[in-house]
Amino acid sequence: MKNFLHEGICPIRDVISRFGDKWSLLVFVSLKNNGTMRFNEIQKSIGDISQRMLTVTLRSLEADGYVNRTIYPEVPPRVEYCLSDLGRDLMPHLDSLIAWTLENKQKIMDSRKIGNSQNEQNKQM
Repeated sequence: MKNFLHEGICPIRDVISRFGDKWSLLVFVSLKNNGTMRFNEIQKSIGDISQRMLTVTLRSLEADGYVNRTIYPEVPPRVEYCLSDLGRDLMPHLDSLIAWTLENKQKIMDSRKIGNSQNEQNKQM
């Protein structure tokens, strides 16, 4: 049996948790599809992400080397974000996951409805 319990940090959980959250995938897709972007452009492209959450997400992705942040010494300063080589290298894998999600979205939603209705029936018993 393959054991995923490790002393210290589990590399699989540690790496995937950093880009597999609610917002990171959307940042990846936005930067892939639009190229270099400013903060407000990323926020507009995602829509419902708060300024604080986008800041936290971008900092996390930058710290792990998925995103490059460039500051231009202008007044006011201009900051741009783009995928790094590591981020671009990850994109084909994320694209596969996104394609699978879109392909199976309806099945998943139907399954959730069935699960929710079964939970409601169990509560009534």
